[in-house]
Amino acid sequence: MSSETRPHAAPPLLARLAGVAVVSAALVATGGVAASAAPVPPAPTKGPCAYTPTPDEPAARPVPLPPDPRRTPDRGAVRVTLRTNQGPIGLTLDREQAPCTVQSFLHLARHRFYDRTVCHRLTAYPTLKVLQCGDPSGTGEGGPGYRYADELPTDLPPAPTDPTGVRRLYARGTLAMANAGPDTNGSQFFLVQSDSALRPNYTVFGTIDAAGLATLDRIAAGGIAATPEDPAPVDGAPARPVEICKATRGR
Repeated sequence: MSSETRPHAAPPLLARLAGVAVVSAALVATGGVAASAAPVPPAPTKGPCAYTPTPDEPAARPVPLPPDPRRTPDRGAVRVTLRTNQGPIGLTLDREQAPCTVQSFLHLARHRFYDRTVCHRLTAYPTLKVLQCGDPSGTGEGGPGYRYADELPTDLPPAPTDPTGVRRLYARGTLAMANAGPDTNGSQFFLVQSDSALRPNYTVFGTIDAAGLATLDRIAAGGIAATPEDPAPVDGAPARPVEICKATRGR
């Protein structure tokens, strides 16, 4: 999402701090002999998803890199249930739409990365109403210690609220990845509670079921926690704290 100035502009959907720092490759020579060399950057996995370690952004909770088979599963749907303290949120993950994202999400769920984590952000802008989750640190800056490339949607309709045609409709019930810029997907994701207008810069990888939408509606109805600086916020922690108690594959 763009952070450009506009009415009701919302901050970016941050997954974590962006990018891996560039390490200088210069050699320091003494008497014509190299004294030191730049550290070798960590290698990505060898499959098509190329999950890449981010050592300067370590995992908020220890987890290995996902499997990355040469033939990444890219067909069929997978059910996952987020059992939260506010009610169940059932998800249907679409392998065909975003195979690397689905593979990573299932890997993190299998390793209990999402268990006992809070959903740290709720938005209530006129054109952006989402719940953001997936950071065990609860700060909005935590991730799994790796990143991977976008699998961006190409078929989203134009957002009716955007006369420029730049933003697209992320419809109610959409499940998408948060990020901090191109190809910085990690563990954070957002659940669209009401039709929202965003640039098509966020990987869509599934949908939310009816029971999950009812849970999101209850959370949204509770509003956003006020702060001394902002007694009526439209972006911040949910007033009704949301914890993912367990993420399980299946219903």
